[in-house]
Amino acid sequence: MEAPLDRIRISQKAKDQLIRLKRYTKIEQWNILCRWAFCLSLADESKTSHTPIQEYSNVEMSWRIFGGELSDILIIALKQRCHNDGLETDKETLANQFRIHLHRGIGYLAGNPNIKKIEDLIAINFQELDTLTNDEIENE
Repeated sequence: MEAPLDRIRISQKAKDQLIRLKRYTKIEQWNILCRWAFCLSLADESKTSHTPIQEYSNVEMSWRIFGGELSDILIIALKQRCHNDGLETDKETLANQFRIHLHRGIGYLAGNPNIKKIEDLIAINFQELDTLTNDEIENE
């Protein structure tokens, strides 16, 4: 499946946030934290706002490194999110939405005062699952 962009660049602000998250979680690879952040933003149903990235850092990775074995699944998830938001799924829109979701997700993770170790990062997913499960039960 064709990636929405070949090279992923992180803003300076996001780099600083990721450095702090790496220190707290002991997750050493940028791509793993970026995947968490991207998925966290996709899971948030609120609309994204397009804030231009002011300054890029020296952190850069290929789509293949970012996505790893999940690459195709992440592309499908991004396309589905664009469809849900009423957006086109052309390469330019996908690339823009990817950047927006990646940076929003990094901001979410960095802004969460409860993330002090890797277990806290995992707990966020379980809380999200509990919320989804409870919503499904209430809607039945």
